[in-house]
Amino acid sequence: MSRFVAAADVDGHNGDVDLPYLRANPHLLPTFLAHQRLRTTPVGGGSIAVTERVGLDDGTQLFLKTWPGGVSAAPTDGAPAAAPPGFFTAEAEGLRWLRDADGVAVPRVYAASDELLLMEWVGHGEPTPAAAERFGRGLALTHRAGAPAFGAPADGYFGSLPQDNTPGDDWRTWFRDRRIHPYVKLAVDAGALDPADATAVESIHIEAPAEPPARIHGDLWPGNVLWGIADTPWLIDPASAHGGHRETDLATLALFGAAPHLPRILATYNETHPLAHDWRSRVPLHQLPILLVHAVLFGRTYRSAVLDAAAHYR
Repeated sequence: MSRFVAAADVDGHNGDVDLPYLRANPHLLPTFLAHQRLRTTPVGGGSIAVTERVGLDDGTQLFLKTWPGGVSAAPTDGAPAAAPPGFFTAEAEGLRWLRDADGVAVPRVYAASDELLLMEWVGHGEPTPAAAERFGRGLALTHRAGAPAFGAPADGYFGSLPQDNTPGDDWRTWFRDRRIHPYVKLAVDAGALDPADATAVESIHIEAPAEPPARIHGDLWPGNVLWGIADTPWLIDPASAHGGHRETDLATLALFGAAPHLPRILATYNETHPLAHDWRSRVPLHQLPILLVHAVLFGRTYRSAVLDAAAHYR
């Protein structure tokens, strides 16, 4: 259901709410929403946040994310009253950082705060073979843009779970301490893994080719690739963006049914930024953090997947 109330002064502004004005005054966005100065229409796809399409008076279409019960959403029974600290700003920083790589297309951020994230609207298209090849080349360029260290200047989020991005120089140690052990502990605390399971996962042998930190999305399961119009793929929801091993993004594209045309994506990626010949042997290793996060959030249903992935490296 759309909603729009045309007449209201907001902070002395009497004209239309257009993109130039909004970009110059992003702090007024919550007020515009509260006073229904903007057309907002709910859209699907948000597994955690409330997502809406926002229409400005100049015809611009934008994409808005808020927390359930936030500035433009109806309260949700049982939902926390506010987003976790830095939840939306972490995604905004990830979007900006990946966009700066000039590889895969990334939506532009217009406003971000503790209560919302407003960004460019992307029209949906089809995952064509041509788009898949473009995605492979673009992802290689994004990774090649690099990072100062493994990790990031600020922490992020895996879904709704905090993500420790404390920088490090050795990927194997960093991956164990920042991506495996914290989520193993949370999975045990949640009852998704048994203490013996935790011992088995924490004892895995972590190995990968020594490479400089890549600029990675960090949570690149197929749902975080948006297939846009004109054969243009987009990266979305990068609250986990950090300096990491590039094999992580490629491995997670194979999760949950795999990205469309994955062989074409991998082929064009490898042509642009060649991978180690044995990189596929480490796919389950790189998938472990996301599987652990799912175990924490969704329970013992993911126990077997976690243990099967870890079994390759004991």
